[in-house]
Amino acid sequence: MKRHIVLVMATRIMVPFILIFSLYVLAHGEISPGGGFQGGVIFAAGWILYAMVLGKEEFYKRISRKMLLAFTAIGVMIYTLVGYVSMFNGGTYLEYAKLPGLDMKTGNSIGLLLIEIGVFITVFSVMLLLFFEVGKKDD
Repeated sequence: MKRHIVLVMATRIMVPFILIFSLYVLAHGEISPGGGFQGGVIFAAGWILYAMVLGKEEFYKRISRKMLLAFTAIGVMIYTLVGYVSMFNGGTYLEYAKLPGLDMKTGNSIGLLLIEIGVFITVFSVMLLLFFEVGKKDD
């Protein structure tokens, strides 16, 4: 497959901005529309664009399938650990105010951000795994 130089250069310029925008959506999910799910989908879309233009081989040089599986587990683990830590400190599951060493307002902010990070990691890795599993017959 011959690559078009304009498409390749445009992708190489755009993808970093797409990835940074996804982190912006993640960070502002607590106070505006967005969050972990939306940020994770945007992050995955940036990598999918990269893979579609530059090829799967180029993508797998950056991120392996094993790494994506590990990211999926890490994201779920972050989400679960925040819930268990609040439970072990006398609260209910995901009661952020019970996170250790934090007052109610700070605990709610940090707890929600940690949950959103866990969702972000899980969503982007699952979206990339799905993309490559669906297109597996091309390998």
